[in-house]
Amino acid sequence: MKRLGLLFLCLLQFSCKSQIEEKINGISFVGSREKVTQEQVDPVVKINANYAAVMPFGFLRSLSEPNVVFNTDRQWYGETFEGAKQYVRMLQGNNIKIMVKPQIWVWRGEFTGDISMENESTWKTFEATYTDFILTYARLAQEVDAELYCIGTELEEFVKQRPGYWNGLIAKVRKVYSGKLTYAANWDEYTRTPFWEQLDYIGVDAYFPLSDEKNPSQEQMKSGWQKWKMKLAELSEEKNRSVIFTEFGYRSMDYTAKKPWLVDRNQMDVNLQAQANATQVTFDEFWNEDWFAGGFVWKWFIHHERSGGSGDNRFTPQNKPSEEVIREFYGSY
Repeated sequence: MKRLGLLFLCLLQFSCKSQIEEKINGISFVGSREKVTQEQVDPVVKINANYAAVMPFGFLRSLSEPNVVFNTDRQWYGETFEGAKQYVRMLQGNNIKIMVKPQIWVWRGEFTGDISMENESTWKTFEATYTDFILTYARLAQEVDAELYCIGTELEEFVKQRPGYWNGLIAKVRKVYSGKLTYAANWDEYTRTPFWEQLDYIGVDAYFPLSDEKNPSQEQMKSGWQKWKMKLAELSEEKNRSVIFTEFGYRSMDYTAKKPWLVDRNQMDVNLQAQANATQVTFDEFWNEDWFAGGFVWKWFIHHERSGGSGDNRFTPQNKPSEEVIREFYGSY
């Protein structure tokens, strides 16, 4: 009996340790014009992802426009309430956990971190419409029992100028959603985000510059990570919160680690191996850290067979060597 008891204790400890150390091996699942099918979810399963970020969208006509427009029949299906719900259910049917991550798109792709209203009246209008947007999708997250909910993405000026609003928003979200909360701060914003203690995770869109080289080696990128990694670890300890990379990824092009945040349609030469190397280095540097909870690769399209490929220099790893890096790492972790 003594031996059986000891064996049970060991198994229990192993089980608890495994649960504690489980990482978010996630992808950012991009909304499309139509419903998602099992055939389109299969590639996500095949890369061994255990999480997906589902991203409904709201829209602004300009950086100073106060009315967030969302959940309309003019949007793509996957960006609406009904579409996001259908995507979630399909992913959950394949044992993939969910982060609901509503995002803002500003006309012409202007940077959301620069959103700022012109006066108190327009700030109030913007706050009211943004609250409606966020609470709508918090209710969706609760309805589908999503594990994570993200209350905003890269909104530095909004956060900086209206800190009191965010305290109230978090309290309102807590009333309708019972899961874990985060916020997706840009890589150069997260140290100034004032409300980490009110959330469950420190969320970072991890587009940190690592190297100015055209074709950086893994060692060069590893070296480039060290100062950023130290600051992330220090903040995690200070706030007593684990860090999530709410987005991370690299373009398959030359100079991929110089300005990883670039979304322009430049003609930089395709460099598939640079993307694969940068992805591998990120895994190697972070996934074994106790203070790091995992992350979501940016980004994954539902039409896998025609996404990415050898001539594509953009972020998706699909049909590129980086996809195999992700499959092998997620599968072994």
